[in-house]
Amino acid sequence: MLSFFIRRKLRATAKRYGYDVSYLDYMLTEAPRAFFKFAPLAAASSHREVVPIEASFAAKITGAMAEDCGPCAQLTVNMALEAGMPKSQVEAVVRHDVPAMSPETALGFGFADAIVHRSDDQDFRREAVRARWGDKGVIDLAMALQTGRLFPMMKLALGYAKECRRVSVDGHEIDVVKQAA
Repeated sequence: MLSFFIRRKLRATAKRYGYDVSYLDYMLTEAPRAFFKFAPLAAASSHREVVPIEASFAAKITGAMAEDCGPCAQLTVNMALEAGMPKSQVEAVVRHDVPAMSPETALGFGFADAIVHRSDDQDFRREAVRARWGDKGVIDLAMALQTGRLFPMMKLALGYAKECRRVSVDGHEIDVVKQAA
């Protein structure tokens, strides 16, 4: 009975965001215990205590784009817009256009990008976040970055990441800057 309600919720999410949830349905069918352990990570992905929406989604989009070439990155972009992140800031993150970013967006993006690429300046970026938002800010951005990466990797590992597509922001296709992680 619980599976029925969960599948209904999955279908509603798929319809709302135009996102293929078949990998989650597969998990629910083949390994329900694994699904029920994985599902709470969706709640973890919305964790944000002290950083502004722009910084959080800058990290989350950066994480998703590091692991994905389309649908999961698009889902994260759509969620950022829905949460109120300005379109211009979403586009700047997708393009890696730091001069177009607000200070909050740039700080979230810079931190996430440094971690994804294991840059030499990752300690500097982490300390900049800590100076602005404290230890909770570092944790907020680490959670956003890593949960942004988690779902695309699970989808890929299960064999469901078969589609690449351009990311669009509010119906406007964006030239994505994709760098090797």
